Amino acid sequence: MKISKVEALVLRLPDVNAAADGTQDTCLIRIETDSGLCGWGESDSCPTAVKAVIDAPLSHKICDGMANILKGQDPLAIEACMHSLEQATNYYGRSGLGIHAMAGINMALWDLAGKAYERPVYNLLGGPFSTSLRCYSSVLFGETPEKTRIAAQRWVDQGFTAVKFGWGPMGENEKQDIALVREARQGLGSADLLIDAGQCFDARTAIRRSQQFAEFQPYWLEEMLQPDDLRGYRMLSNASPTPIAAGESDSLLSEFERLMDEGGLDWVQPDPARCGISGMLEIGKAAIRRHRRVCNHTFKSAITLAASLHVMASLPGVDVVEFCMADSPLRHELTHEKLIPVEGFIRVPEAPGLGVTINEATVERYRVA
Repeated sequence: MKISKVEALVLRLPDVNAAADGTQDTCLIRIETDSGLCGWGESDSCPTAVKAVIDAPLSHKICDGMANILKGQDPLAIEACMHSLEQATNYYGRSGLGIHAMAGINMALWDLAGKAYERPVYNLLGGPFSTSLRCYSSVLFGETPEKTRIAAQRWVDQGFTAVKFGWGPMGENEKQDIALVREARQGLGSADLLIDAGQCFDARTAIRRSQQFAEFQPYWLEEMLQPDDLRGYRMLSNASPTPIAAGESDSLLSEFERLMDEGGLDWVQPDPARCGISGMLEIGKAAIRRHRRVCNHTFKSAITLAASLHVMASLPGVDVVEFCMADSPLRHELTHEKLIPVEGFIRVPEAPGLGVTINEATVERYRVA
């Protein structure tokens, strides 16, 4: 079996705004083979830029388009395929966009491998430790503290035992920050409250907020600082009464190791649409070796959610996984399978590969490139 085609498909909603919502557009990766098997992946990045580096023509030996590199290779030799990509994209693929594009390809290769071996991906990764995982409802803060409280009550009524509020008006002023968290706690009752600040604070302010938020017993404080502020994260981790989480902006194992070793993070949050399934598994194992915790970052379609669940099922000691609640057809209608939690728990797909099938009608409706 050989790879015959690698295609990047850009999907976009008609109206896109500046909200921190990654479900407004996406880039899907489809890998076809001469046997007829096909694998699907997704990249959480700038969709048109990902498509550009996948479709790019040959420039020279260490600067080639990713589709060119993979054509004719054995898709089941996943590590060999990834090594070829790393070598031939040396000029642009060692971080950021290049890694994001490779992540989507890696996801599609694992999907294809599972279909070829007629096994769910978690079996190929060494799992499962569990096929039913507690998930938290992942949403943006309401426009006001009161709207946040009402939303919190709604998610608890739907059976969630944990809810994360993030971004939105957080960081605009101290009084409002405290009110947002207070009302979220009021609405959740005894359910776990997770807070995502959206990278809005400096270290001193983050330390102050960690102390002010402590009375509301947050499960963790996420993305309190800019991604590269390792010194600030070390200060915050040392001072905060609440565990600190971050990592959604990073892609490489070395970056996550620095977050843990230099930044002192309690939780890391790799995203398979930015790290790949292979990279996410490595990062999870690195966290476990350090006696830290790992949780997926997932704010795209059910393709990325399925990939996240397969990796999380292959790691021991998982307590919670992210479940994006964004009201978007690219989140909820891109696959035929809906992956719906029941009483706050979600089942890992058990069909071969990622266990989800693409809704071609949704692809055609929103495809722009």
